[in-house]
Amino acid sequence: MTQVLVTGNRGYIGSVLVPILQEHDYETVGYDTGYYDDSALPPVPEPKRQITKDTRDVSIEDLAGIDAVIHLAALSNDPLGELSPGLTEEINRDASILIGKLAKQAGVKRFVYASSQSMYGIADANIEVEEATGNAQNAITSYARTKWEAEVALKKLNDDNFTVVCMRPSTVYGASPRLRSDIVYNNLVGCAYTTGKIEIKSDGSPWRPVVHVEDVSNAFIAGLEAPVNLVAGESFNVGVPSGNYTVRDLAEAAQRAVPDSTLVFTGEHKDNRSYRVSFKKIFSVLKDYYKPQWNLDKGGKELVEFFKKINFTEERFRGRDTVRLRQISQLRNSGKLDKTLRWK
Repeated sequence: MTQVLVTGNRGYIGSVLVPILQEHDYETVGYDTGYYDDSALPPVPEPKRQITKDTRDVSIEDLAGIDAVIHLAALSNDPLGELSPGLTEEINRDASILIGKLAKQAGVKRFVYASSQSMYGIADANIEVEEATGNAQNAITSYARTKWEAEVALKKLNDDNFTVVCMRPSTVYGASPRLRSDIVYNNLVGCAYTTGKIEIKSDGSPWRPVVHVEDVSNAFIAGLEAPVNLVAGESFNVGVPSGNYTVRDLAEAAQRAVPDSTLVFTGEHKDNRSYRVSFKKIFSVLKDYYKPQWNLDKGGKELVEFFKKINFTEERFRGRDTVRLRQISQLRNSGKLDKTLRWK
């Protein structure tokens, strides 16, 4: 049985990915430092084996017997990336490169890296950006820049014995045992459900590509299963057909999910973050391996059903259970983590 190491398996995507891998008959090994262990909502399926460890401390022994790695672990958004100078470089870039190098030395055959479309920065919304558009100049935050730099370094490790494939997901949404409400569509549906109101401070015109967490998980599995000649050293934007939406589109879908909610566009702020992404490459090259199943209305209905199941409240919606920056800040302020985000 193929052994797959999933870093960040206790996070938002990892908590969904691991059971899907198990359904595909992969033997899963988790690797996670545990920042969000007490943020779980329903019971979380466990991998066959768990390594609780900081990615900065990975050793070649951790990778013994592993056939493939899906590397999710990272400081997961721009606010976390700006928390302390240098930490994003250490965790998102340097640790990712270290894991890649050690995986290659340990005889791992395939390495699937969770990159990001944030590297496209502020793009011309009239053009759907393709994979070749990513570069260090476009990346406007530490999070985006380090994702790009890790990709560049990891691809240099690709050879006939070590296949590196980089997946660049759209902004993810959907239910997870370790839910996040600090990502756009989850936030809109969560706000509608817990407060009865969706307030958009822009005019709703900026573009945001989004994709469901299960579709993203299946894209990572496509990275494991597609023939080497299709994926080796390649990057793929991960999304759905017609997967670019305006903030207005997303807000209106959230209102459809919670029909008694009110929707207001105040227009008081101009949001310059607007980009549309091309998914032509993944749907041509990986058409036999990546077949997304979700859309906004189906995902919105799923979120509402999930909220009912867990008795989701405004306190949880705005609190550290679902807002990553608040959880990390609480761990630091309580003395459990030091300034470098290592456990004391």
